[in-house]
Amino acid sequence: MTVVTLAARTGRSVRLDAGGAVTIVNLFGQQVVDTWAIDVADPSIVLSMAHTRMANGRLAVGAGDTLVGSDREPMLVVESDTTGGRHDTLIPACDAARYRQLGASGHHASCAANFTETVRALALPLPSQVPQPLNLFMNVPVGPDGTLGIEPPVSRPGDRVTLRAVRPLVLVLSACPQDLAPTNGSHHEPRDVELHLLPALDEALP
Repeated sequence: MTVVTLAARTGRSVRLDAGGAVTIVNLFGQQVVDTWAIDVADPSIVLSMAHTRMANGRLAVGAGDTLVGSDREPMLVVESDTTGGRHDTLIPACDAARYRQLGASGHHASCAANFTETVRALALPLPSQVPQPLNLFMNVPVGPDGTLGIEPPVSRPGDRVTLRAVRPLVLVLSACPQDLAPTNGSHHEPRDVELHLLPALDEALP
């Protein structure tokens, strides 16, 4: 197992072979991690929350669920999840416009910029729009009337999610920089996250 740090407010990529996995560990609790996947063989295929919701028949994802690409085929499986499945598939990545709406002036780090910079560094083609991410650990309750809220995550220090790749992928992950809303907790302080890179199951055998 290889352990790497995803620093607060930053993004990075992780290459997964088919059968490989990554465990995202919420070291301090309540840190949201925006998560994207790109097909290595065809980078025009990306993880799709719309297709994932359709495939699973619900808004949330949790242990045992399949995460589906824009080609409607499986990309990842949620192998384990200690949060009980409290993740978001609806809210777009934070971006410069969102922070301006919240009153920020000047430059502010964002998940959208982290995605764009990470993909550009990999020399992969950039989509015309930043895809909808899987917002791990994000707490977006849906009211009886369909209203959406953004509340502090319920994840605790040490909570983790393991995603296993069905095909060769590049994951792009962003430790959300949001500090003007309770997205990352009422303390409004983005934190580091730990990534545990795991080999394919057959590679782990003695």
